[in-house]
Amino acid sequence: MRTSYHLMDESGPSTPSKSRIIPTESDALKEQANAIFTSILHTEVTPPSPRRPTSPQRPTTSSSATTTLPPSTPTRKRIFHYTSPATSANPSTPTRRLDTPTDEAYSMSPVRAESRQLLESPRRQLRSVCKTPYRVLDAPDLADDFYLNLVDWSNTNVLGVGLGSCVYLWTAHNAAVSKLCDLAGSNDTVSSVSWVQKGTLLAIGTLSGRMHIYDANTLQVQRSYNNAHTQRIGALAWNSHILSSGSRDRMVHHRDVREPSHRPFKRCAGHRQEVCGLKWARDGGPLASGGNDNKVCIWDLRGSKRASVTGSSTSGSGSVEDAGGSGSGDAPLWKFHEHTAAVKALAWDPHVSGVLATGGGTQDKHIRFWNTFNGTMLSELDTGSQVCNLIWSLTSHELVSTHGFSSTTAQNQICIWKYPTLNMVASLTGHTHRVLYLAMSPDGETIVTGAGDETLRFWNAFPKKEGGEKRETRLDYGRLIR
Repeated sequence: MRTSYHLMDESGPSTPSKSRIIPTESDALKEQANAIFTSILHTEVTPPSPRRPTSPQRPTTSSSATTTLPPSTPTRKRIFHYTSPATSANPSTPTRRLDTPTDEAYSMSPVRAESRQLLESPRRQLRSVCKTPYRVLDAPDLADDFYLNLVDWSNTNVLGVGLGSCVYLWTAHNAAVSKLCDLAGSNDTVSSVSWVQKGTLLAIGTLSGRMHIYDANTLQVQRSYNNAHTQRIGALAWNSHILSSGSRDRMVHHRDVREPSHRPFKRCAGHRQEVCGLKWARDGGPLASGGNDNKVCIWDLRGSKRASVTGSSTSGSGSVEDAGGSGSGDAPLWKFHEHTAAVKALAWDPHVSGVLATGGGTQDKHIRFWNTFNGTMLSELDTGSQVCNLIWSLTSHELVSTHGFSSTTAQNQICIWKYPTLNMVASLTGHTHRVLYLAMSPDGETIVTGAGDETLRFWNAFPKKEGGEKRETRLDYGRLIR
């Protein structure tokens, strides 16, 4: 007999489902407790069989002997014979079980020795994640729109948030709030914000297709592109001085903000519907774009050519499209078709070069991991709910995902996953609407989430980075070489 038992959830019984359900309370700790409980239960219910003496066997006699042997008269010989262990034939090997101090006969524990050893053995220390936000800010008019990107955190520790026609700045070290701009005079609404990697420039996209670049120090506009796109700009991404924008007009434009011209130096057309996700690799490598056409495109403006692979299919079901491979930047380097819903969530792994995580919408519910060097899918995870955002930890090899609509009872969660095992580290709840916005502090310890419930919640999600990181200095001339 062998079975498995798990600790009961406090939420009560639930209807079983074929799809994976994200638990409402996380639980690497609970999973570890379940594993220990199961092992102890197996030890107690089905202990190993002790060595028992075998039954005596009757001596085999021939049929002829039994037939010819006449019956004999019983004698006075003793039928039963008793001997003590001390007078046995082999006194050198007695069984002195009770002389052992650790014998079960002297144990005060209700469980066996194997179970006690399991309970007393040291266990792997699991990281504890606080389940409640340490700060909650009101964010009136924070749009409940899956296709917008309205929250971003700068390397100078300033949070930028688009609320209606305004953009507000929240400074982390003193919690000061300032209004950066108000587009109500031009009858426009903010649809996306993005900070430059290093500096104080903030790019703002609008519903009318305009794009503005503001300096957060002076609170002044630096540049404006009034005809950046023909429709709303839902995604922005910086790569040093290159600003890329994705729009509902299905185009991705690349502009050098140092050039006086307002025209993009490169236009990329790889999607058939709105571009709702853009993310540059941290090393200045390729650009990933996700669209409402359920496709993920990998662009390389440096002119790199794709690696040679056997055929042009992934390890899954052949979802890589042969996009030409010219490497000119006009066609995507790779195009992934595995998702079955809009792809807004994109995140490049900062620890392993070339690894991209993508998340699908309500009809997909999957997080997929790609090797962009050879165009293969590494793994996938069914989260059970709409994936709205993804971001990698800077201090540990873990991934944060935020969620929205779900076919199960678990909704509006923030989940932390361990990579590459894809085991859940923690599940954070608190938002009452879809968690559509996600950003991380520059030190990598804190994440902020925004939702249609018009709140911003700050979570201590990750531990401090081990060892003091070397601070950048102008004397480090190696970083100044272009």
